[in-house]
Amino acid sequence: MKGIILAGGAGSRLYPASLPISKILLPVYDKPMAYYPITTLMLAGIRDILIISNPNDLGNFQRVLGDGSNLGVKFSYAVQTETRGIADSFLIAENFIQNSPVALILGDNIFHGFGFSSMLKAVGKKTEGATVFGYQVNDPQRFGVVEFDNSNKAVSIEEKPMNPKSNYAVTGLYFYDSNVVQYAKTLKPSARGELEITDLNNIYLKNGALDVEILGRGFAWLDTGTFESLLQASNFVQSMEINTGMKIACIEEVAYRMGYISVRELEELGKKYKNNGYGAYIQKIVDQAKVKV
Repeated sequence: MKGIILAGGAGSRLYPASLPISKILLPVYDKPMAYYPITTLMLAGIRDILIISNPNDLGNFQRVLGDGSNLGVKFSYAVQTETRGIADSFLIAENFIQNSPVALILGDNIFHGFGFSSMLKAVGKKTEGATVFGYQVNDPQRFGVVEFDNSNKAVSIEEKPMNPKSNYAVTGLYFYDSNVVQYAKTLKPSARGELEITDLNNIYLKNGALDVEILGRGFAWLDTGTFESLLQASNFVQSMEINTGMKIACIEEVAYRMGYISVRELEELGKKYKNNGYGAYIQKIVDQAKVKV
């Protein structure tokens, strides 16, 4: 399975902070926002990742992330010249996807919760149909909303409904089979001129090929698209890291835990951060690994 991170758009809701750099490279506590979606894909077992950015920010992503080889993954890059909706990602990425199943995550979405890694690995092994994730929210009118029948099976998804049929929003993480490009090509722009991801999901739903995984009380889903939500996300990450002594979305640690790099390679990566707590955390993992050996 391949992965896509949609990091395009102007990020105008975060102006002036995002004027000099993509909002996806702004810090969420102690690391760039991009680390969070990248590690989500990595935890699903995905090592071939395409990052879609606007032309002005592409060079910054390449400078920060490189080609991924130091992490045992592969980063490729593509440009989105204009905002045409989330589903446009699959048209941009057609040559990248080829005949592979693919996961798409929005660059400003952060997920965290016990058991999430196991859930991602299971979904990442699917080769047919589509899987999205539902999360209970207070303001479903802002999202794509999924309706369930009495057996908790999804029966409809509506984009930003005036009268939501449930409080479950579809999050910014989607898994699709190799039919996704073909389906995306059939989509027509909505009233706001975009190719809607909800329309794509409804094709799979109509075909009886859409699964909805519910993220329950033990999960956090954070959309960092505003100043308030960006601060909340930073505070959440800080609190979790201080309380548990473990970092969220430490990209080097995830690469090591997934078996993509060796402990020696992990130690080498940590040297870049030797003067701060991030580097000390990596060194702690290295030291623990050496004791076990």
